[in-house]
Amino acid sequence: HTALDLLFPIHCVGCGKEGDVICVSCVAELKVLETPYCDTCAEPNINGQCQYCLEHSPSIDGIRSPYLIEGPVREAVHRLKYRGWRAAAPLLGELLASYTQQLKPPLPTSNTVVVPVPLHPHRLRSRGYNQSYLLAKEAGKLLVLPVREDLLKRVNDSSPQVEVRTREQRRSNVAGNFTSSPEASGMSIILVDDVATTGSTLLACSAALKDSGADSVWGSVLARES
Repeated sequence: HTALDLLFPIHCVGCGKEGDVICVSCVAELKVLETPYCDTCAEPNINGQCQYCLEHSPSIDGIRSPYLIEGPVREAVHRLKYRGWRAAAPLLGELLASYTQQLKPPLPTSNTVVVPVPLHPHRLRSRGYNQSYLLAKEAGKLLVLPVREDLLKRVNDSSPQVEVRTREQRRSNVAGNFTSSPEASGMSIILVDDVATTGSTLLACSAALKDSGADSVWGSVLARES
């Protein structure tokens, strides 16, 4: 990595300064997801629960995110997800871990594991890596928690959520896409993904984990759509 950094130095996606994916100054200026937001899915500008969560009672305990998907965060996630820029994962994972430590209610310290939202094997082969796993791995290091990639599997290769517009369509698109191992029983799970738009993917993952007996599932994503 040191040799590669000398040949191809990393520049901040916000200001262009050499040194890191997002420099310290630009991190301080990132658009934060501020309260109020839905207690369950973190939809911005909602007090209590949004109408969707009130009507559907999602199985997830909550989704939390430090940032809105704007500016440098959007660019860094886009490069990580679509342009093979794995160098973005350490910093983005660190930002996510720092925020996850502050989750309310506090996460239990025993039986807590980090689980990345999985890709279907076909898409994993095409991309070469799962960006959510890279974030989960970095976050797990800093949180000193095991990362369990084996607890959740994606069994249907549905259309990417970015191609689906409405909340109901997104929900239908991922319904039944995930299965969970019985080993999830009794565990408190931090479910990691890069971005949440409506939270439909996280809700589908949580439903599978809860069906396997998980005690709690909190979604922790780097950025939330506004």
